Amino acid sequence: MHLVFLPLLPVWLLAAFACVALCLGAYAAIRGVRGSLLRSIAVFLLLGWLAGPHLSRPVLAPAPQDVLLVVDHSPSMALRDRLPHADTIADRIEAAAHRLPGLTLHRIVVPGGKGHGTRLFDAMDKADFPPGRFSGAILVTDGMVHDVPTGLPDRFTRDGRTLPLHVLLTGQGEETDRRIRVLQAPPYALVGKDAVLRVVVDDLGAQGHEAAALTLTQDGEPPRQITATPGVPLELHVPVRRPGEMLVSLAAGPLAGEVTTRNNRAIVRINGVRDRLKVLLVSGTPNQGERVWRRLLKADPSVDLVHFTILRPPDKDDGTPLSDLALIPFPVKELFQDRIRQFDLIILDGFRNAGILPQDYLANIADYVRGGGGLLLTAGPEFTADGTLQDTPLARVLPAHVPEDGIRTQKFAPALTEAGKRHPVTAKLSRPWGPWYRALAPDHVHGTPLLTGPDGAPLLVLDTVGKGRVALLLSDQLWLWSRGEGGGGPQAELLKNLSHWLMKEPDLEENQLHARLENGKLRIVRHSDSATLRDPADITAPDGAHRRLVLEPEGNGVFSGAIATGGQEGIWTVRQNGLMASAARIDPDALEDSDLRATASRLAPRAAESGGAVSWLDTPDATPALRQVDSGPTHGSGWIGFPRQTLPVSSASRLTALCPSWLALAGALVLFFLGWWREGKVRRG
Repeated sequence: MHLVFLPLLPVWLLAAFACVALCLGAYAAIRGVRGSLLRSIAVFLLLGWLAGPHLSRPVLAPAPQDVLLVVDHSPSMALRDRLPHADTIADRIEAAAHRLPGLTLHRIVVPGGKGHGTRLFDAMDKADFPPGRFSGAILVTDGMVHDVPTGLPDRFTRDGRTLPLHVLLTGQGEETDRRIRVLQAPPYALVGKDAVLRVVVDDLGAQGHEAAALTLTQDGEPPRQITATPGVPLELHVPVRRPGEMLVSLAAGPLAGEVTTRNNRAIVRINGVRDRLKVLLVSGTPNQGERVWRRLLKADPSVDLVHFTILRPPDKDDGTPLSDLALIPFPVKELFQDRIRQFDLIILDGFRNAGILPQDYLANIADYVRGGGGLLLTAGPEFTADGTLQDTPLARVLPAHVPEDGIRTQKFAPALTEAGKRHPVTAKLSRPWGPWYRALAPDHVHGTPLLTGPDGAPLLVLDTVGKGRVALLLSDQLWLWSRGEGGGGPQAELLKNLSHWLMKEPDLEENQLHARLENGKLRIVRHSDSATLRDPADITAPDGAHRRLVLEPEGNGVFSGAIATGGQEGIWTVRQNGLMASAARIDPDALEDSDLRATASRLAPRAAESGGAVSWLDTPDATPALRQVDSGPTHGSGWIGFPRQTLPVSSASRLTALCPSWLALAGALVLFFLGWWREGKVRRG
């Protein structure tokens, strides 16, 4: 607002009248004429009126303003009809906003979940508006928001005024929820040891501390019942009995009145691993393959290798005095009697006994295999010569027998048998393969041949003896692949697979059963050493229901099938022919499921800081009215509002006369009358 003049007479004329009036007034004052001052004031009042003084005020019009409507569609909104209520509330607010002039409502739907929780403030930060038009926001949510800042965002302050953040909560009031949290769970644990889990049961929003019944289920074993005190961490010892993946289910009993039991359950995945694998490698006369074995086993960080090479057999007599020999005596008793059970695998590479090992120690190796140990032999010509292992107690665990004339010297390329195409040791080996030039042809085999050599004779034979395993490679020329002969071959992969199969690595078992959850289905994959399956898979759902499923063949010993899970949470267990597999959906969104209550506790401080409302809406009919306010509070009983914005209209103003005409004329007449009255009073006196 400012002062402008709109004179009724030319300015020069008004200035002339003002000069004349000033001179006459000064002359009258010098002569002492009574009433002259009042008449001069009257003249100047008339001249001021003729100058046309006006107050100019800008013309204001409603300014465009933008308001954010943020609707929470996170997974927690699926509980107790929160989501349909939120959408109906948002629709009603949107309809009310259309009736307010200048206000534009921008609706943003935030899906949430995916491991990041509910992030409504991030969504607001990404909204882009012209400067000065943002007027506030409305959040329609259950209140479980995971990115609430410690202070009100800068966007909610404009021209020194705080803009409102209104929170509309879908629910009747604060809720309670019981959850189970895994504080500590080792991803790996040693087989034969206990894995230690630390868990705690929380009763959120509850007043008391009622004891919770905790159920622990492990790999299909009978469940264990444990009593847990809410809020107090609990240590659980879980035995790890086998290598490979193990699923542990923890379930807390329901809390009376809680919003959901969805987060009363936790699934923990633990991988059972062996301690460092101990391998004993005994090489006969130094050969080309010895370096291959040593390099492979030393490169494996999970293997502790003990290696001995028989450089001087006991029957060698070259006249060298014993005092001049610098060889380490072979610790026969220590290795093959005292410490034999400490090894996971024994490898005899080109080994010819020739009196090195007494018969009792060879019998110990056979017993070691039957008790669960692994034995790998690579055989060359020494396997048919005097002192062959085939003539010792070890022969009882060997998977093949080679006659004296069983040596074949010719060029050949190893080939897969039908069993080899299915077995994990050889099924995925890269091809083609280079040639070898010597092999042994057995006359009797009672194991499973995976590779064949000259004339289709078995070349690599695997067998299970008691609890242990034996592998026999009927050639000493595997090292040719490492030299690239004829293009080479997967020498390292084959030896590694053989070693780990003998040490019972789960991924190399010829019979495997796998289960996994994907896209709402339980998918089962079976690897078999047989071309057909006799029995269907027996499936146990988390609720204890049983189903049977016939698995369809896919080729090379692989069978598969799938069933719909129906949304059941927990551990699914599959059994078939003595094999078992488990599957569970683990931590789909741990942050989102950590607290599923409807609550005002997280958003109320920010709403109060902004001057906004926090309202519980148990039904969409309780949706508050929408208003624009000029000043004062931005919410009240049954309504929420946003400050109205106005802007001056360009080249438009409103003029108001500083002194109305009637007032100027009346004032001048009064002053003239008073001047005349005072002059007349003096004359009469």
